[in-house]
Amino acid sequence: MDLPPPAPNDAVALRAPPVQSAPLVFASPHSGRHYGAAFLAASRLDPQTLRRSEDCFVDELFAAAPTRGVPLLAATFPRAYCDANREAWELDPAMFADPLPAWVNTDSARVLAGLGTIARVVASGEAIYRAKLRFAEAEARVRTCWVPFHETLQALLDATRARFGRCLLIDCHSMPAAQPGAAPCGGTDVVLGDAHGTACSPRTIRRVQETLEGLGYRVRRNEPYAGGYITRHYGRPQEGVEALQIELCRSLYMDEARLTRRPGFAAVQRDMAALITALAGH
Repeated sequence: MDLPPPAPNDAVALRAPPVQSAPLVFASPHSGRHYGAAFLAASRLDPQTLRRSEDCFVDELFAAAPTRGVPLLAATFPRAYCDANREAWELDPAMFADPLPAWVNTDSARVLAGLGTIARVVASGEAIYRAKLRFAEAEARVRTCWVPFHETLQALLDATRARFGRCLLIDCHSMPAAQPGAAPCGGTDVVLGDAHGTACSPRTIRRVQETLEGLGYRVRRNEPYAGGYITRHYGRPQEGVEALQIELCRSLYMDEARLTRRPGFAAVQRDMAALITALAGH
């Protein structure tokens, strides 16, 4: 399998319109696909297995955002290398050769599942590394990947709220469809997560749901994905910033085994452009 080109110097790709015309920001924290040689050498897994942790092509599905007058922020680093949808310091001490500082979060549910800021396993459950890491390696990844992503996202949200008085963050993800003996994604096309009503207003999630259903999608709320760190951290409606997580079923647009786009990709991309247009119009 051909790998993407080497990683650029920047950890994020910001696609912004010349002038922002609506109080919206789109983010794709898990679609990064630039794998460094040192990371590949340290891993016991082949590149395709590592890539199964990606939200493949999600940044492309929402690529119309800048043409609708709103910014799209995407991580360029892969989720298996550093997860921007976690706290900065959710780390599993069993992964490291040296002791972790006392202030590190070592017992969150995500860490216990092996999916902290520096993941121990990929989405399919296989261990990533040949040997234990040093804490300095985690520090370097947080500094060069996690921090630039969140600094850029915070700046976008602040600028949007300053310009419009409010802001809606759409946190874009995908969910695996492969579930033996069950319908793809449990018969659901899209899951909207608002942290059970705390990250955005009922009016906002209703508008997004009605728009997607009008486009023919089967939509659920908060089950099984209510929103991760980004949605919960930035979604503060009382402060003028709402956040809503969107999970798209991968079988709609990609072959999960081959990690390639399916013929339906263009249709889903058009529908996400229509969603962006509808939200920007409001």
